[in-house]
Amino acid sequence: MITKETARRLDPERVVETALAIADDEGPAAVSFRKLAAHHDVTPMALYRHFKDKDDLLAALGDRVLANIVLPEPTDEPWDMQLHALLTAFVDALRAHPRLADLTLARILVTEPGLALAERALELLIEGGFPVDDAAEIGRQSICSLIALVTTDPVAREVSDPEAREASLRRKRAGLAALSPEQYPLITSAAGALICPASQDRYYLIGVELAVAGIRGLLVS
Repeated sequence: MITKETARRLDPERVVETALAIADDEGPAAVSFRKLAAHHDVTPMALYRHFKDKDDLLAALGDRVLANIVLPEPTDEPWDMQLHALLTAFVDALRAHPRLADLTLARILVTEPGLALAERALELLIEGGFPVDDAAEIGRQSICSLIALVTTDPVAREVSDPEAREASLRRKRAGLAALSPEQYPLITSAAGALICPASQDRYYLIGVELAVAGIRGLLVS
C-alpha cells in the first residue's frame, strides 16, 4: 500500500539520480520501475505518483543531461568562434552521459537549458549571415550530428569494464590488421585509429570543428 509517508520520502530527484546511474552503467533499456522501486525501498506503484511511465522517466533523464550545459558568455570574438564554444559546451554535457545522449534531442525545445542553447545558436547563426529559416535547419542538423558524434564514440559504445573494453578493442584492431596489406594498405596501417581514437578529446574537437567548418562553408557555397 502506498502511504502518504511513502510519497513524502520518495524524492523524484533522487529517483532520477538512481536511474541516471543505472543508465550510465547499463544503458537506458536497463532502467525499470521495478529496479528503481527496489533501490528506494518502495513499491513500483509509488513511482507513478511522479512519473506517468518509463518514457516520462527517460525524458527526465534527458532533461538532467541538458541541465549540465554550461553556456559560454557572449564575447567579442567572431560568431563562428563563439558557435564553436557553444557546441563544445553541448558536447561536454553529453560526454558525461554518452549512453543518454540521444534522449536529449526531443527535449531541447522543451526544457529551459535546451531552449537557451537553441536560442543562442540561432542568434549566432543569424549574426553569421544566415536567414532565420536556414539558421533553424542548420542548427537542428548540427545538434543531431553532435549527438551522433557522442553516441558513436568508439570508447563509449564499448562495455564499461576497462579490462573487457580494452580486450574488445584489441580484438577489433587485430581483425583489421589481419587484412591483406596489399589489398588494403591504408586500412591496415590505420587499424588502431579506425577502431578507436588515440585521444577522446581530439575525437570530439575534430567533430565540433567539422560541424563549424561545414556551417562556414555554406556561406560561400
